[in-house]
Amino acid sequence: MSEKDYPHGLSDAAIDIIAERAAEKAIQKVYEQIGKSVAQKIFWFVGVAVVGVMMVMAGNGILKQ
Repeated sequence: MSEKDYPHGLSDAAIDIIAERAAEKAIQKVYEQIGKSVAQKIFWFVGVAVVGVMMVMAGNGILKQ
């Protein structure tokens, strides 16, 4: 297609650049969501581990109630 085939006046090169930037932003958002999900799981696991250690310590008399 030539530039005159587009009613909005964008060339193929401009459309390709816009498409690449849109794809990069989409991928970046996916990685951010994956990172947030992994961080939430890590924090949850750490919280459970801390509570478990405290329960063990309390059961052995190391922590006073």
